[in-house]
Order: sequence, then structure tokens, then C-alpha cells
Amino acid sequence: MTDRYDVIVVGGGHAGCEAAAAAARAGAATLLVTHKPEKIGEMSCNPAMGGLGKGHLVREIDALGGLMGTVSDRSGIQFRMLNRRKGPAVRGPRAQIDRSLYRREMQTEISCQAGLEVIGGDVRGFVLENGSVHGVSLADGSELRARAVVLTTGTFLNGLIHIGDRRIPAGRIGDGPAHGVSEVLYGSGLRLGRLKTGTPPRLDRRSIDFDSLTEQPGDEPPVPFSFMTDRIDVPQVPCHLTGTTERTHEIISANLGRSAMYSGSIDGVGPRYCPSIEDKVVKFADRSSHQVFLEPEGLEDDTVYPNGISTSLPESVQDEYVASIPGLEHARILQYGYAIEYDFVDPRELNSSLQCRALPGLFLAGQINGTTGYEEAGAQGLIAGLNAARQALDSDPVQLDRAEAYIGVLVDDLITRGVTEPYRMFTSRAEFRLRLRADNADQRLTPRGLEWGIVPDSRRARFEQKMDALNVSRESLLGRSLTPNEANAHGLALNKDGVRRNGMQLLAFPDVDFSVLGRIWPDLAGISPEIAEQLENDARYAVYLERQDADIEAMRRDDALTIPSDIDYSTISGLSNEIREKLERHRPDTLGQAARINGVTPAALVLLLSVVRRKGSHDQDRTRQIA
Repeated sequence: MTDRYDVIVVGGGHAGCEAAAAAARAGAATLLVTHKPEKIGEMSCNPAMGGLGKGHLVREIDALGGLMGTVSDRSGIQFRMLNRRKGPAVRGPRAQIDRSLYRREMQTEISCQAGLEVIGGDVRGFVLENGSVHGVSLADGSELRARAVVLTTGTFLNGLIHIGDRRIPAGRIGDGPAHGVSEVLYGSGLRLGRLKTGTPPRLDRRSIDFDSLTEQPGDEPPVPFSFMTDRIDVPQVPCHLTGTTERTHEIISANLGRSAMYSGSIDGVGPRYCPSIEDKVVKFADRSSHQVFLEPEGLEDDTVYPNGISTSLPESVQDEYVASIPGLEHARILQYGYAIEYDFVDPRELNSSLQCRALPGLFLAGQINGTTGYEEAGAQGLIAGLNAARQALDSDPVQLDRAEAYIGVLVDDLITRGVTEPYRMFTSRAEFRLRLRADNADQRLTPRGLEWGIVPDSRRARFEQKMDALNVSRESLLGRSLTPNEANAHGLALNKDGVRRNGMQLLAFPDVDFSVLGRIWPDLAGISPEIAEQLENDARYAVYLERQDADIEAMRRDDALTIPSDIDYSTISGLSNEIREKLERHRPDTLGQAARINGVTPAALVLLLSVVRRKGSHDQDRTRQIA
């Protein structure tokens, strides 16, 4: 039987949408299989996109031709640039999203993508041939064949919802779990575990006393995610801020034994950086209040998401503690909060293309890999979908390294270090974050996307126009200069060291920007704000980036040293049992990956390097003998 499709993507969440679209853009005949096609693009948890680290991922997905950025821009109802007072490297775009608009816009993108077909179906297993995955089997007994499969199951693998002592098998509220796939994965010998996440009760906007709360407006003008968006046309709305009280904490403390998290009924580990309100009350007992952000879920939706009070307490306790929060004294709960635990695959089972080592042809993306968040899922989906397409079309896999993208940091962290809790992206995870700014994501990654064939022509044209404008403006700055005396005459207090500085060097000074240079050279006033901001950021980080280049070169040199896949770590004399066990469990592909495994010492790396070099020399000798 011939393969009808090149790639099959299972799941229509954020990872699945990006995977299916990327595979189709790469030229693969792609099928997206999901339980309910009408729920493609559903935001299962909070109605927001982006943030610190996460906003960088959205920009990078967009720079590679992905969907998340443009769809967010067409459905965002409040935009804010976080950390605006700090340096550009740690600023993160974030937006409140209208859930129904996002779902509608994402479904439109999916339906318009050439080479992509969508069907409803319940995937229960895989078509296996000679140990490789060649398609999926459905609950009705039918099979769909393909040369590669991308699995993006979110929280559906053996998903179990907890509300107090109630247990509800579900992937999310209102949707059943996926059972069959987990059994197949367990049977293949993959290491699986359980993780947990949670959600707060949803409130009726009409029952909230907003007059007593602090209003939190968005930025004006709003800053979009996508490099293709000129302006935000969606109406903008404010959020509101309140906080828990001592009475809230008393209620929660008195009922901890009724919380699924504290009764011992949940085995999965929850996200440390997005704790439940029970965790906050227990772990921060000295705090008398915790902030609660009231986030609207849509322009025509009266549902409000109280960010900061996710819970697994019984309904009656949720009613009581919500009423103890200022402004929510009479709030009506539309949907109670819950915790959900689910199966995940240890991401150390994957290689850098996000393909399972033990099941060739199967790629994994999203929460199945131990991550949390729409943005992390979308980033993995794009990489998995692209590499699945490349495998199906007989091309080599591709990857991004830690110096190129937060996506590279994400994938490398997962496959080399694994997870002990749901993984969330932060700017602090990136060693080279001065280079990996949100504002230059297109400069870093759109050329890569063009090389891989996943960037549409419209984006190519926009990117080339921007780069032409940047280069012309940069050359203009490099072509004019001032001595310290000339600078002082224009009000610039520079050291009188006799050094003539060009325009880019002048921009590196903290008190100098284009408004200052425009007074000196009036023709610079015509440079667009977008180009001016880019050049200012490049100038201010230039000296640090030059220092960082040596570290990047060293990292890439180590990552270029491939460790033989058949290496037997037990034969390497001098390795401790602990390090030998770590290397055997992780099976790093390169010396650089081995160096990033927690606990692998410099001495162990020297031993490993000698084996890699000796093995390489032996292989070269054997090749010459055969020749």
C-alpha cells in the first residue's frame, strides 16, 4: 500500500497547528487529525499569548513563517511590552486574546494552507513496520498511512481532571482523554511520566465590582507580535488588578486536605512558576496577599479569567475563597477551576529534530514533551513539523542552536536535560540573550526559513525591504562622524580623547538616540521608528556581542563533534558510574550536548573527546583502506 500522505499531524492545538502548517509549507502532503476540528486553535487555559521569554518564541515562530504571531495580532484585545524599562534583550511582548477570535482566525489559516487536509478522528495507535512509524490507526479500525507522524496530544494522554475528590477522565473540561496512544508508547519502551497543570475558576464579568479595582490599560499604540502586521485593528480593552486577602488564605488553609494537590490523589508534578493558590498559601505563608489579574476572555464574552488563583479545591471552597477577594464579593463562577494530570514522554527520548530515537518516523511536540504553555508548544510544533516533512521528502533534518534562537534553547534544554516539572521558557535560560532579542527575530531566523523553504513570498518581500532600509541607514551612520569637540558643541558630553566616532558608535552611548542625532544631521529624521529602534539596540549591544562571539564559536565547535551512535560508555575507562549512567540515559548526539547534561564534568568531557577523536581517526583509516 502506498502512502497517501507525507506527514500526519495528530492534534489540533497550538503545537499541532504549527506542525501541520510548517509541514505543508515545506512541501509535504499533510493531514491534520484531531478529535473535533471545530476546536482547532482552542486556548485551553489562559486567554493570553507571549510574555517574558514566551514573547520571544512567538516572534521567532513568526519569523519562520508560522501562524501564532499573525493570528494573535488579529485577535488580541490588549497588548503590553513587558520589562519596557529594562534593556531590549529582556523585553517581552504579551497580549490578551479574544478566545473565539483566535480560534476562528487559526481555523481560517489552517483551511487556507495549501497542501494541508483536516479530518476529525480518534487516533488510537500507529502503523508500525520494521520498528518505524508509517501512519496512524483510528478508533473505527481504519488506518492512515504516511512517511512521518507528528504527535501533539497536549494534556489528553490519559488526562484526568481533579476537582476536590472528584475525578473526571478528560483531556480538558468537556473533552475526553486519549488512552490508546499511551499504551502504545509505554509498550515501545519509551520512558513516560505524569505531570500536572491547573486552571482557575472562570467568573461572570457582570458580577464583578470593577469600580473598586485597579485598572490596567494596554500600551498605546499596541505593539504587534508579527513582523507582517502594520497596525492592530481589534478594539482594545483594559484588564483589572485585585489580590487575595488574609481571609482568603484562612479559607484555603482550612481546606487543604480537600485539595487534590494536598490529599495525595495527584501523582503529577506541577509547574513551579505557575503555582496553584494552594501552593502559594503554603509555600509563601509570610505573604498576606497575592496578586490576581482579571483578564477578559473576549470582546463579546462575559467570561473573566482570574489569573493567579488556579486550584483543585472543591466547588464550595472555590465559591467561598473567591468571595473573599476584593471586587469579587458577589462574583458568579461560570466554570470551576480544576487540576489536570496527564502522561508525557521524557524528552531525552528525542533527538534534535524532535524525532523519537526508539520509534523512527514519530515526532513529538508540545506538552507531551513536558512543556507548558502555548508558545513552547507552537515552537516545538514548527520544528517537529518541518523535520517530519524533510524526512518524508528525503532531506536532512535541520535545527537551531542556542546562539540562534530561543527555539534552539528550548529544544536543547529538553533533549539534553529533560524535565522534572512542566518546562517554561524564560530569558534567563539563554546564555546569549543579548543576541536573541525579540526585536531582531526576523533578522536571525527569516533567512533560515527562506533556506528551508517555509517562508511565503509575501514575507520574503517584506523582509528584504526591511533589510534594505536597515543597511542603507546603517551605512549612513557609519559614513558620518564627530570628534569629541564637535560632539560637545552639539551638547554631547564625550571624553576628550581625540577619537572620532561614527554614528553607530555615538548611538552606543546611553543618552544618545535618533532624536539626538537628528538634531545634528537633520536628514536622519526621516528614518522610520522601527529601523531607528533596531539600529539603537544593535549599537548599544555591539561591544557585548563581540565579546560573546568567542563563546558562541566554542559552543558550535563542540556541537560539531559528533558522538558515534554506537558508542559503549561502559568501555571508557575513567568515567564514574554516575556519569556513565547519565551519558547512557541521555545518549547525546554531540560533545556540546554532553557538556550541557547536569553533572557531566570537564574531566569526563576530556575522556569523551579523546574517544570521539580516536573513533574518527579509526574511521578515516578504514575508509582509506577500503578505497
